Amino acid sequence: MTTRQFTKTIETEDALREVIGYPSQRVVEKFVTEIDEMCANFIAHSPFILISSYDAQGNADISPKGDPAGFVQLLDNKTLLIPDRPGNRRADTLTNIIQTGKVALLFLVPGRQETLRVNGTAQIVMDDDLMDRFIVKGKRPTLLIAVTVDEAFFHCAKCVVRSNLWSVDDTSNDMPSLAEILVNQGKAPDVEELEALLEWDAQENLY
Repeated sequence: MTTRQFTKTIETEDALREVIGYPSQRVVEKFVTEIDEMCANFIAHSPFILISSYDAQGNADISPKGDPAGFVQLLDNKTLLIPDRPGNRRADTLTNIIQTGKVALLFLVPGRQETLRVNGTAQIVMDDDLMDRFIVKGKRPTLLIAVTVDEAFFHCAKCVVRSNLWSVDDTSNDMPSLAEILVNQGKAPDVEELEALLEWDAQENLY
């Protein structure tokens, strides 16, 4: 793969700090090392997270996960449990956890401008008593991701404000559907057939 050549790049942290400066001491020290009451409340209201991970070669990945608000549960103040529901079986996050065990989570709450970031170490678990805590529509998750929290902190609202993320204005109507995208990329032969398959999968394999 050819890397694009740029004329001005930043190669050292000293050079970076000359451009952006340094964080305040309050920002540096704002993290907590366990899930406190404020973090727990935010997690309880969050229906959607992003989970990032990387493999033994350093290849990074980020994956979305969602369920009714509060779907990520606290086992204790150092441990989060995330249900893994049926998906496309790529299992990028899961294989990365096996290889390196490190993850970072971003919790979002609709309408809230702040986000919650959690960094930690993950394991894949299948304890029956824990799996039973996540039954939805009579079905248990495929497995659980258990995250031991190293640090947690709230991220300021500016990026959400800039993006107008929770605006009611729908600008997605002029975007192609997933089926159209995959056909355009040569990954599927027929839009209508693929749309029917995706709709069936969303209905039958949601849980």
